[in-house]
Amino acid sequence: MFPEMPVGRTFSTTYRCYSVTMLGDREDVERGGKIIMPPSALDQLTRLNIQYPMLFKLTNKQTRRETHCGVLEFVADEGRIYIPYWMMRNLLLDEGGLVQVENVSLSVATFAKFQPQSPDFLDITNPKAVLENALRNFACLSQGDVVAIKYNDKVYELCVLETKPGKAVSIIECDMNVDFAAPVGYQEPQRQTQTDEGKNEADGQPMETDEDDDSFRPFIGQGNRLDGKKKGTESSPQPQSSGGPRRGIPNYNHKRGTITFIRNSRPVTNGNTEETDKSFEAFSGEGQSLRRKSRK
Repeated sequence: MFPEMPVGRTFSTTYRCYSVTMLGDREDVERGGKIIMPPSALDQLTRLNIQYPMLFKLTNKQTRRETHCGVLEFVADEGRIYIPYWMMRNLLLDEGGLVQVENVSLSVATFAKFQPQSPDFLDITNPKAVLENALRNFACLSQGDVVAIKYNDKVYELCVLETKPGKAVSIIECDMNVDFAAPVGYQEPQRQTQTDEGKNEADGQPMETDEDDDSFRPFIGQGNRLDGKKKGTESSPQPQSSGGPRRGIPNYNHKRGTITFIRNSRPVTNGNTEETDKSFEAFSGEGQSLRRKSRK
């Protein structure tokens, strides 16, 4: 009774493209990878023998830029489609620009590699979990696209560097491995080849220690008496030096790669022999007697 539709017919129509902000508050469309199409498109798609899920290729013929997406609703005005703003930037489209929409069949994704466009993406504790949650609003990925995800009221952009098994893949109900490249503008922290301690020793500068006044002091404990009394068991207070620990005098003439041995030597008298003549003489002191001499 009804003529059968030929198998393999494709849907290809040109629409005027507008951003989702024209629809009002549709944050769910802006942070995903799906578009809003007119009801007439749904009528044409139901008459065609197409493969589900519905996936489409958007092409800007003027710039020869293309991307892939899914469909969220069929409530747009006739002759118009509404797409996320990040998708318009990838296609280099202005408000009201013409875009060709074709239905396609894509392979299921097995691998995707992303490159964050800002080092701020490294501040996220678990980036793979955040990306997995954000990709639930996407239907497919295209190599070379810069997608935008929102996390903690902040938008992060990621470039799709690589997709397998093709340049455009479907990510609906798939088990996909994800990898990240270094963010744009990220610099590896430079490792110091010489520690600060070794540098100070090589320059001959005195090392500063963190010793404080609570260092070890001998004989400051308390004793115990056999009769149980506390008298005489308290330790005598030790004078505390306010100048800190004593340090030696650094050798400012030290040369790297040499070891200097300092020995005690007699002071040089610079030609004065008066002090050297006064050598040590045994039993030359004066004694004291306990007995007092009697007075005569």
